[in-house]
Amino acid sequence: MLFREFGLTLDALRALQLERLKQALHHAYDHQAPYRAKCAATGVHPDDLRTLDDLRRFPFTQKSDLRDAYPFGMLAIPREKCVRIHASSGTTGRPTVVGYSARDIETWSDLMARSLYAGGARPGDIIHNAYGYGLFTGGLGAHYGAERLGCTVVPMSGGFGERQVQLIREFGARVVLMTPSYMLAIADEFDRQGVDPRDTAMRIGIFGAEPWTEGMRAEIERRVGIDAVDIYGLSEVMGPGVACEFVETKDGPTLWEDHFYPEIVDPETGAPVPDGQPGELVFTSLTKEAMPIIRYRTRDLTRLEPGSRTVMRRMAKITGRSDDMLIVRGVNLFPSQVEEQILRDPALSGHYVIELSRSGPLDDLLVRVEARLEAVHEARTTSAAALGERLKGICGLSAIIEVAEPGGIERSMGKARRVIDKRPQG
Repeated sequence: MLFREFGLTLDALRALQLERLKQALHHAYDHQAPYRAKCAATGVHPDDLRTLDDLRRFPFTQKSDLRDAYPFGMLAIPREKCVRIHASSGTTGRPTVVGYSARDIETWSDLMARSLYAGGARPGDIIHNAYGYGLFTGGLGAHYGAERLGCTVVPMSGGFGERQVQLIREFGARVVLMTPSYMLAIADEFDRQGVDPRDTAMRIGIFGAEPWTEGMRAEIERRVGIDAVDIYGLSEVMGPGVACEFVETKDGPTLWEDHFYPEIVDPETGAPVPDGQPGELVFTSLTKEAMPIIRYRTRDLTRLEPGSRTVMRRMAKITGRSDDMLIVRGVNLFPSQVEEQILRDPALSGHYVIELSRSGPLDDLLVRVEARLEAVHEARTTSAAALGERLKGICGLSAIIEVAEPGGIERSMGKARRVIDKRPQG
């Protein structure tokens, strides 16, 4: 039952999407006052949707809409019918709150189980879950999905690097779940203990919750000796398990289109762009009960590609977020571009931070990156100069490069903090 949709034909998938989309629009319109007001202002009604292409006539939902409705204004069922609440950290304002019905939790568990299976997990596997538990959706979402698949879950959460390594070794986890940047921190702990991770039972890592590059994948696989698989999700739409790569192909996460309808739009105009063209990812939930979400602007920049293992489409690696784009001296720069150039150098590690400041009329760009343990001082000096040249080549910006000693960059237990912006605001 968890995987029968893998065999859907394209015609059957599109028919299912249209049926569920009509239901989702009516559900949101009838039970979410904020979205009903948006539709009224735009002059559209759920009955206006006759084909999938008609969805583009309906208004977007944005993070600000969820914040304005804080805490429970976006619920489409009575709050007493919600069995769980998750929320964002709210570090940039009010948190975004998401409610789940019992049926939503069942759907989420099924889709996370489907994702883990695609990523290479199998019933009976021991899964070491180092995603954070609590209001963040990662830990509990992965946990329920792993149990639904029939796995044995080690609910480790983040932190305690020494104990992470101990339990991975002693409990025999075949699959590990965490952010990719935290996997590098765990790899450092293996090195510190003098333990080769290849001597453990660990074979697969399913990583998400932050953008990461193909260079980061190669770095993890080289250091840990596992298959590094990309999983995608966001709390506003569900949580982890909206899409996941197949371990056999590792060619971009397959979107579970029977539950989430994806679009790509121009981030400036909001106009839809064709498959294969880059833009901002937009989602409409097709089966959510407690909090349906229509045309949610994720701010994630990617493109849609044809399915490879199923008829459901794949998404390319997230290149960044439209709201994470840095403007430095008038030039657009994404942290992923810096990461890509760092990981081209075998003397540099994946631990880095970008620091922006302003000492005069112009912005100053500083990139601090760690050297690998085996890199000699001369190589570090050469690497700094070469990285500066590569960055200038791709974006025209001159950067100060500091190569730190191994362990010199602060580690994160979850999502890595890649940018420190010290420029005056306003």
